[in-house]
Amino acid sequence: MVQVQYNQVVPTRRKPPVRVTRASVRQSVTIPAQLAREVRRVAKVRNVTMSRALVTLAERGVEAEAAARARLTGAYEKFMGERNPVRKSEAGEDLIRAIFGSDAIAEDPLR
Repeated sequence: MVQVQYNQVVPTRRKPPVRVTRASVRQSVTIPAQLAREVRRVAKVRNVTMSRALVTLAERGVEAEAAARARLTGAYEKFMGERNPVRKSEAGEDLIRAIFGSDAIAEDPLR
């Protein structure tokens, strides 16, 4: 048995620093049957749960939307900053494609 004087400092064990993690949110959603079949197929192919497959697909969708927004912003800034009329026309076509898709501008067969 070890005796400690009342004024002696006793070392304590420190807890490891708490890792900050984002809390998960349990969410109930209703999805169309066809989409549920596709999510189930993805989950089976990747050998993950349906919940994990939904999270992965949602993350990829959010990333794709952010990338599209960045492309649109870049095309807009390029269009607004261009001074050369020929290049501005090309930048305008790129902006139209960014807004409406790659098939938005019909190609001129006479060019």
